[in-house]
Amino acid sequence: MACICSGSLGGDTLEKTSKHPCYSAEAHHKYARMHLPVAPRCNIQCNYCNRKFDCVNESRPGVTSEVLTPGLACDKFVWVKEKIANLSVVGIAGPGDALADWHLTRQTIAGIKAINEDITFCLSTNGLLLPAYAPEIVALGVRHVTVTVNALDPVISARIYAFITYQGKTYTGTEGAELLLANQLAGIANLVAQGVLVKINIVMIKDLNDTHIPAVVKKMKEMGVFVTNIMPLIPAPGSAFQHLPQTSTKEVNALRDVCQLDIQQMRHCQQCRADAVGLLHEDRSQEFRMGNRSQDSTTVPSNEARKSYRIAVTSKYGKLVDQHFGHATRFFIYQGDGQAFQLRETRAAAQYCAGLAECDTTGLDSRREQLIDSLQDCDAVLTMRIGYHAKEKLQNSGVYISEYCDTVETGLRYTVSQLEALPLKQASGFK
Repeated sequence: MACICSGSLGGDTLEKTSKHPCYSAEAHHKYARMHLPVAPRCNIQCNYCNRKFDCVNESRPGVTSEVLTPGLACDKFVWVKEKIANLSVVGIAGPGDALADWHLTRQTIAGIKAINEDITFCLSTNGLLLPAYAPEIVALGVRHVTVTVNALDPVISARIYAFITYQGKTYTGTEGAELLLANQLAGIANLVAQGVLVKINIVMIKDLNDTHIPAVVKKMKEMGVFVTNIMPLIPAPGSAFQHLPQTSTKEVNALRDVCQLDIQQMRHCQQCRADAVGLLHEDRSQEFRMGNRSQDSTTVPSNEARKSYRIAVTSKYGKLVDQHFGHATRFFIYQGDGQAFQLRETRAAAQYCAGLAECDTTGLDSRREQLIDSLQDCDAVLTMRIGYHAKEKLQNSGVYISEYCDTVETGLRYTVSQLEALPLKQASGFK
């Protein structure tokens, strides 16, 4: 596979692309990348996606063991860069959509640029908000953008996407599919015209869009994209497509061979986690969790009089942080200073969320408000995942949200490390 078309790239972009492991087949053996999970929200619901923030050794897009503020993301970059000298790329791939939380994505990129001007930035998006943010993406110096385009036919897309939320309104069916495609094409054209290298991700779903993919690739070629990446469907547990068979490597490669005649194909994609770190084939994300860093004695404040925090934890059995906030029927309330913790009480709660599709619906406002009121005496909530509206309401009332998946003990230490850095978080946009 030819990794670079040197005649079409400027010197600086050519050099950076040659060190980008996702854009250059040769680079992924030599250069490391890191994904910073600072953008948890998403504005579409793909039927193949279940964006639980998990830590159960899953490697697929939308999965992360932690969600970081821009300030902590900059701290993590410094930490990883010190340990991995060949780190060349910082990417933002969610765990939701990089543009759905654009203010957080922008702050993170700007913060890291102030630390290291030589790093290459890239981001991944579904493209719904590309027309709005393409100028800012270019102004920030981002020259590599990945857009997921699964179909050109609205009838096919309507079977892939459950709903699309745009400018405060939710769209379904072909109406939503047409809106998404129009914005994707407009945004891609804008980026290509301004010299950004666009990579197109396409999820191959047997008997749904597989025979349609060559048409998608031809259209992307016409638009001047750099490379297309046909990926196998990973049937995520809890997703609408969990029952579908995983697309085989043989099937994907056969389709890549067909599409290679039109445009270069990425063949080394690992479908990385949203917090991936290291070489593509050697993910070190668990090694570089910020919770691990907080256990380093050099990062623990030396003052003897440490502040004590009250933290509510969602846990099925009190051992792991393994439960969605809205699914909790009880909260484990801990008191501690980051080094030692005591379980103060087990507090009953009324479960208000019946599933991913219902977590943010307005019909649940009453139960959600009661639950939020019951946690006002806590400094933080430690949970595997939380819906956007509940998170916003808790943070607006001064309760910090820590999304994490590990043992309760490790999660508590991690949460205190975040609370102690709260002034930095506020400066980075935390409410």
